[in-house]
Amino acid sequence: MQNALIAALLGSIACGIIGSYVVVKKIGYISGGIAHASFGGLGLGYLIGVDPMFCLLPFSLVSAWVIGITSKKGNVSEDTAIGIIWTAGMALGVIFIGLTPGYVPDLFSYLFGNILTVPRNDIYIMAGLDIFIILVVFLFYREFLAISFDEEYARASGINTMFFYLFLLTLVALTVVMLIRIVGIIMVIALLTIPPSIAKQHTTGLKPMMIFSVILGIILTIGGLWASYVMDLASGATVIILLVIAFIISTVIKKIKD
Repeated sequence: MQNALIAALLGSIACGIIGSYVVVKKIGYISGGIAHASFGGLGLGYLIGVDPMFCLLPFSLVSAWVIGITSKKGNVSEDTAIGIIWTAGMALGVIFIGLTPGYVPDLFSYLFGNILTVPRNDIYIMAGLDIFIILVVFLFYREFLAISFDEEYARASGINTMFFYLFLLTLVALTVVMLIRIVGIIMVIALLTIPPSIAKQHTTGLKPMMIFSVILGIILTIGGLWASYVMDLASGATVIILLVIAFIISTVIKKIKD
């Protein structure tokens, strides 16, 4: 339970910061594509007999870069590139798992999340990724802000938009890997987008949105963890349901206020 609470805290920090960029730039489906493509890394980890988390990270990064480069430089649309990478990663994962001898354990927790199974080693990795994300966003806040709101203006201002777009997708991939243990591959997009979406409804400016999103993520994730313990439900699914309920309530409040 201690590891679960720490993981909820660390995951909420990452999804609050990077999720704000995802919501503002409207790249939620790219996040979903990266998350589902990473299933190939999960299958590869089981096949070669190493911790799947070590294969999830490079698989997620490569998927993010391929989606970004293909959508910007290729002759295919962004949604087509996402669909191809999404399905290819899932297919590879199924093939790798099928080739793995014996029974493959813990697959359900990777697909749908089980925050109670987060080991201490993953906590250290998540903490390191959080520090890296915070440092990068602090150093390149202006550049990420520019490409998120007006990429054409950013390009005219001399910012290397392609580089920072791929850099942003790299941060998304890192966050996806971090959140997989909490809510799983299938539902990772919800934790990455719902808290920032709620924060966007009640804040003005990117920095307040990030702060509100982090706080909201911590409260709702820990609340979902507590509810799953009390009602003996799957932790990842319970967290997502609580997030959805919070979004509905927030939207109603926003409508009333307007």
